Amino acid sequence: MNNQNIAAMGQEYVMNTYGRQNFALERGKGSFVWDADGSRYLDLVAGIAVNNVGHCHPRVVDAIRRQADKLIHCSNLYWIENQVRLAKLIADHSCGEKVFFCNSGAEANEGAIKLARKWALKKYGHVRPGIISAVNSFHGRTFGALTATGQKKYQKDFNPLTPGFKHVNYNDIQALRDAADDTVAAVLLETLQGEGGVVPAAREYMSGVKALCEERGMLLIIDEVQTGLGRTGKLFGYEHYAIEPDVFTLAKGLGGGFPIGALVARGEAAAAFEPGDHASTFGGNPLATAAGEAALSVILDENLSGAAEEKGNYIRKKLARMKEKYPVIQDIRVWGLMVGIQLSVEGQAIVNRCLADFVIINCIQGNVLRLVPPLTISYEEIDQALAVIEKAVALEKTV
Repeated sequence: MNNQNIAAMGQEYVMNTYGRQNFALERGKGSFVWDADGSRYLDLVAGIAVNNVGHCHPRVVDAIRRQADKLIHCSNLYWIENQVRLAKLIADHSCGEKVFFCNSGAEANEGAIKLARKWALKKYGHVRPGIISAVNSFHGRTFGALTATGQKKYQKDFNPLTPGFKHVNYNDIQALRDAADDTVAAVLLETLQGEGGVVPAAREYMSGVKALCEERGMLLIIDEVQTGLGRTGKLFGYEHYAIEPDVFTLAKGLGGGFPIGALVARGEAAAAFEPGDHASTFGGNPLATAAGEAALSVILDENLSGAAEEKGNYIRKKLARMKEKYPVIQDIRVWGLMVGIQLSVEGQAIVNRCLADFVIINCIQGNVLRLVPPLTISYEEIDQALAVIEKAVALEKTV
């Protein structure tokens, strides 16, 4: 089947929940993907910050193949060796102590919300349901995660939402302090708002959040779904702030492209759940955790966190020169290999021009170009991509 055939069949049989480009990706290797017509693209979206180790990394592919030949799935009524090993690997390289596995970032955040409420009930002896999150945050599409998400455009058609949530302005410690009354169990934040425009938290803000949580007896939950696993130049985004959250969530890059999510906790929070409190039929199954162990091992063994920091610095310098030449670029935000290019115009036309030159980027918040390439991307590939982006941006000079 070619692009046209697949798109036509998809329009007939697949629910209309995505604004899709009119082609179908068929295979990938490293930083590149190929569509059903055979065209090759340099991929700077990487499955939306999922393919941190590149497309089809040999160690991930080999781990999946070997495990699929042995046992694809069994339930969590039994111990699963791969799951235990991956949990230890995460704990050994983070502040976490115990891990619950699921299938996605939204599920991980749902689990974190439930964990916070169970922890508060055990600690305080009464219901303390409040969760504070930030305006412009994104935590997922399921109902708890959707309510935590601080963007009305995702929520507008799905009322009533889950009760007990408050939203405050990001990077505003006084707003958080004003909202943190004795009904609040936890604060749920991203260290960098990815879907919110690639906006990082200020250092003094995150240290203030941590201090406030300790002062008011609240859990600090960090959503590392997009920022985790080396993406920001450190293994986890919270490491940039010299703080340790009580709970953090993972997904996206954890499986090397295979669906997996994780809820990680320490201290009292790690002990809050009891048998029957939470579960996932597919969460942490043998195939998913084989992929996860392989992908995380690649990130650690190849120091992809350090590579992301170095390549991000290289991109920052290149984009700074581009910004001087083209007034349409208003701001550049680079944190490892999470890159936001804020424009004075809508960005979709630039995305489309790049696509016509076989470079895949995307646009968020209407006017922010987002680049989240594989951490394995080469400098030659970076130069190739930035040349295409500059060519596309240059056409906006007179707007």
